[in-house]
Amino acid sequence: MRKLNIIGWLSVIVVAVVLTIQFIPVERNVSTVPAGQSFERTEKVPANVAAILKVSCYDCHSNNTRYPWYSELQPGAWFMARHIKKGKEELNFDEFNNYSKRRKKAKIKSIISQIEKDEMPLKSYRMMHGNARLSADKKKELLDFFRDNEYSK
Repeated sequence: MRKLNIIGWLSVIVVAVVLTIQFIPVERNVSTVPAGQSFERTEKVPANVAAILKVSCYDCHSNNTRYPWYSELQPGAWFMARHIKKGKEELNFDEFNNYSKRRKKAKIKSIISQIEKDEMPLKSYRMMHGNARLSADKKKELLDFFRDNEYSK
């Protein structure tokens, strides 16, 4: 029987760790209320803008996330959970109606700025979700909507 060399032992350890971490659960971001429902209703969001928000924003900025296959694997699930938590802390469309008027104004201005600078959706999100990319037309639709919002003035 051959003895394992150092690379062999390291490979066994890495495989064991990767397999073990698969059993560590991650809390899911799932609510019984559809994502963006209250925001879309109170802010009178047109259907075309609502569709863009659903695909490009709500996974990280609402109480509901559509989970792709890779979210079942660690460490990807941890990475996603951290992004979702941070995203919801920055802006949660499902909680938007609970924000103060001042906070709503700040969030709308931030949304406009981040769309203009191509900072949102995050590049890492766009890499895995090609349909979340904002074309020039989609950016214009979103910017027109948010610039016309009462909180942007």
